[in-house]
Amino acid sequence: MGDPTSRRNQTRNRLRAQLRKKRESLADQFDFKIYIAFVFKEQKKKSALFEVAEVVPVMTNNYEENILRGVRDSSYSLESSIDLLQKDVVQLHAPRYQSMRRDVIGCTQEMDFILWPRNDIEKIVCLLFSRWKGADDEPFRPVQAKFEFHHGDYEKQCLHALGRKDKAGMVMNNPTQSVFLFMDRQHLQTPKTKATVFKLCSLCLYLPQDQLTCWGVGDIEDHLRPYMPD
Repeated sequence: MGDPTSRRNQTRNRLRAQLRKKRESLADQFDFKIYIAFVFKEQKKKSALFEVAEVVPVMTNNYEENILRGVRDSSYSLESSIDLLQKDVVQLHAPRYQSMRRDVIGCTQEMDFILWPRNDIEKIVCLLFSRWKGADDEPFRPVQAKFEFHHGDYEKQCLHALGRKDKAGMVMNNPTQSVFLFMDRQHLQTPKTKATVFKLCSLCLYLPQDQLTCWGVGDIEDHLRPYMPD
């Protein structure tokens, strides 16, 4: 049977292998496309639509240390820890984008979009599409997950950040914690006043692993149509 310490070590090693396998199989077997639409309050004004130049997927498990500690302390077995493993989340990082405007298509740049102070934006909508890696002849399909960040939600966080003295970048999240905005605070000096602005410099979507293959109907063009610029 082996001594208890040996059995716990074997269980812990199997669990580590399971976590590595899940990261590789889930984070690396998909190609992703993300489109970001800044939707304006004025209905006649077309959204500002961008395509993310490169999506960087990262598999995370915020519960890994708790799982390993539980196995080590014999709080539960490998079998009973499977439920915890289902809490894996895929982070989809988007540091660079390009405008979908016809006159500037193909011009990739670092994210640099002023979000505050301004009152003309209603919300940020992110549209996620995926396909199996290597299936280049297949179309990207829409992932059935909602990624929205309303103006009122990030404005509250911007106002709160104004009182902080640190100059480092900030991360803001929507109420459902599916969209994270990496913000850069800058000071603009004019002859009469000094203003603080918050610029979006990167973005990250959080997607539970069990939604990776929850695809909807339609293609990219269908889903982008409401946001496409003239």
